Amino acid sequence: MPETTPTTGTGSTELDPANPFAQPWDLPYGLPDFAAVRTEHLRPAIAAGLAAQRAEWEAVATDPDLPDVANTLEALERSGQLLRRVLAVFHTLASSVGTDEIHEIESEIAPQLAAHQDALWLDHRIFARIESLANAEALVDLDPETSWLLAEYRKNFLRAGIRLGPEETERLKELNARLVTLETEFGQRVVKAMEAGAVPVDDGDRLAPLDENTVAGLARNAAENNADAAHLIPLRLPTQQPLLARLEDRELRRQLLEASERRGSGVDEASDTRAILLETARLRAERARLLGYDTHAAYVAEDATAKTVTAINEMLGRLAAPAVRNARQEAVELQDMLVRDGAGAELRAADWAFYAEKLRKERYDVDDAVLQPYLELNQVLTDGVFYAAHELYGITLHERADLAGYADGVRVWEVTEEDGTGLGLFLGDFYARAGKRGGAWMHHLADQSHLLGQRPVVVNNLNITRPPDGEPTLLTWDEVRTCFHEFGHALHGLFSDVHYPSLSGTSVPRDFVEYPSQVNEMWMANPAVVERFARHHVTGEPMPAELLRQVLAAAEYGEGFATTEYLGAALLDQAWHQLAPEDVPTEPEEVAAFERSALEAAGVAFDLVPPRYRSSYFNHTFGGGYDAGYYSYIWSEVLDADTVEWFTTEGDIAGDGGLNRMAGTAFRAKLLSRGNAQDPLQSFRDLRGRDARIEPLLTRRGLKD
Repeated sequence: MPETTPTTGTGSTELDPANPFAQPWDLPYGLPDFAAVRTEHLRPAIAAGLAAQRAEWEAVATDPDLPDVANTLEALERSGQLLRRVLAVFHTLASSVGTDEIHEIESEIAPQLAAHQDALWLDHRIFARIESLANAEALVDLDPETSWLLAEYRKNFLRAGIRLGPEETERLKELNARLVTLETEFGQRVVKAMEAGAVPVDDGDRLAPLDENTVAGLARNAAENNADAAHLIPLRLPTQQPLLARLEDRELRRQLLEASERRGSGVDEASDTRAILLETARLRAERARLLGYDTHAAYVAEDATAKTVTAINEMLGRLAAPAVRNARQEAVELQDMLVRDGAGAELRAADWAFYAEKLRKERYDVDDAVLQPYLELNQVLTDGVFYAAHELYGITLHERADLAGYADGVRVWEVTEEDGTGLGLFLGDFYARAGKRGGAWMHHLADQSHLLGQRPVVVNNLNITRPPDGEPTLLTWDEVRTCFHEFGHALHGLFSDVHYPSLSGTSVPRDFVEYPSQVNEMWMANPAVVERFARHHVTGEPMPAELLRQVLAAAEYGEGFATTEYLGAALLDQAWHQLAPEDVPTEPEEVAAFERSALEAAGVAFDLVPPRYRSSYFNHTFGGGYDAGYYSYIWSEVLDADTVEWFTTEGDIAGDGGLNRMAGTAFRAKLLSRGNAQDPLQSFRDLRGRDARIEPLLTRRGLKD
C-alpha cells in the first residue's frame, strides 16, 4: 500500500503520519531519528517533500498582494522544510552508507531534484516578484542581510536561465536532468572502482614492515569483503595511497599505485567512468554556452570570489613552474636514496612516498611507526581539536551516548557555549566502511537559521581504517591534519549566526569554503595544543620535545611534491571545463591522451608526481560539487596563509601563537559567524582590514624565487 495520497485543492502530496519524516524530529537540536528510518520511508517522503515545496512556491507565485519581504523572500526561505528533513538523511545515507537500494533511489531521484530546482529558478512569476522587490529596495530600507539575500536570489534566477526563450528553456531542463544523472552515476562508479581495485595479498611477508594492527585490519578487510586472499589493501580516493609510504615490497608498491591510477579507466567494466565524464564535460559546456558563457569554467568562476577564468589561470600558472622545479629537486634526493638502497636504477612514482618517508626518517629521525603511538584518535579529538576550539572560542563538546548516529561507530557530541547555552550538535563518522565514498568531508543535517529557529547539526566524515576490536585507533600525522581541517568546516557551520537558512554557515562560494577549514589546521602544530594531544596512548607520556621539533620540521618537507600533485588535479579540472562543446573528446580511449596533453600544456606533466586525482576517479569535479572549482583549495589558501599570519602577529598574546579568546572571538565574530550574509571577501576585510596578499602562501609552500 503506498504511503502517500493526494490532497484536494493544492496538488501537493500528503505524507502518511506513520512515516517518521511526517513531523519535525523531536530529538535535541532536530537530530534525525535514524533508528526510526527505514529505506522504504524514503521514496514517499521525498515525493511528499517535493510536492509540498512546489505548493509553497505556487502560493508565492500567485499571491495577490504586492511583493514584500514576508510574502516573497521569507516565504521562499521557509519553504521545503519537509524536503530538507528527508534529503539531509537521504544524502547522508547515500554518501556514508551507500547500499545498492540507496544508490538505486539516488539515481532515480537525481533528475527529479534537477526538475524541482528548475521549477523555482525558471518560474517567471516568482522572478517578477523578486524584480519588483529589487526595484523598490531603495524605498523599503532593507537591512543589510535581507538586501544581500535579495541580490542573491536575483543573481541565481539570472544565472539559472530565467531570460531564455521557450525552446532554450526546454533544452536547459533536459541538460540539467541529464547532468545530475551523470554526476550521480559517476560518483557511484567511483565507489565501485575503489572496491574493485582493492589489492589482494596472500603472502603476509609482503606486508613488511607494517605493524600488527594494520596487518590485522587488512585481514579483516579481506574477510568482510569475501576476498579470495588473506589480506586486502583498500583504495582511498586520491591517487597516492597511505601504505605506499610503508611497504618495503617494491613490486607491491607498483601494484598498489597502478591499481589506484587505473580506476575507472575500463579495467573493470562496471566502474568505467570515461564515457560518463566525457558526456558530462560536453553537456556542461553546452549548458554554459546556452546561458551566455564561453565555457563552464567561466560560468562557475563568475559566481565565485575569483570572478574570471583569467584570474584562476594566472594564479595556477604562477605556481606551476616553481612547484615542479621544487618537485624535481626532491626527486634527485630520492633517486640518490634509491641507488644507495640498491633497489634499482630509476625512481618510479610508486617509490616516491616510500623514499620520501625514508628521507624524513633519515633527515629528521621521524616516521609514522614512531609517531603513531602518540596520535590516538580520541586524544587527538578531545585534547587537540576540541581543546583548541575551547581555548579560542570558549565552547565545550560533551559526548551524548544517548543520541545515535546513522551507522555503527558514528558518535554524537553536544556543543555548548561558555555559559552553558546549547549551540548545536557535532557528529563524527571517522571510519571507512563498505559503500562509503572515499575522502573526508563535512555536511549539515540542520542549518542554523534565526528565521526558522534552528540550530546547527553538522557531521565530519573521515575514512580511517578501523582497527581490530579493542585496539586503539592510531593516526598518521596527515590524518591528524584531516581531523583539524574537517572540524574547521564544522566550526563554520556551528558558529553561523544568520537570519536566513540559505545564507547559513558554509553556504559560501566554493573558492571560499575551504578557507576556514585550512586555517584550523594551524592549531595542530601549536605547542600548547600538540603538547596535550600528542601523548603515548599506553603510558600517557608526552611526545618528546625533540621528536615534536623533528615532526614539525619534517612536515615542511615535500612541498614540491604536494603542490605539483595538487596543481595537476586543479589544472585538469580547468582543462576539461575550459573546452567548448565541440572540442570535448568523443571516445573513452581519448581520455588519457587529453590528460597528458593538458598536463604538458600547463607545465606539470611530471611522471613521478601523478595528479592527486586522474579524470576517471576525479569525483570532486565529475561527481559534482567542485566542477571547475578544484582550484578553490589553493585560492582559499591565500586567505588562509594571510590569516595564519594575523593570528601569529596581531592575534598573539605573550607568544601563544594566537591561541587565545581575544583572537578567537574576533575570527568568529567577523568571519565564521557571517556565513554568506554578506560578501565573504568583505568578511575577510573586516578581519584583516585589507585584501589578502599572496606572499604568505608563497613563503609557506617554498614558491618564492
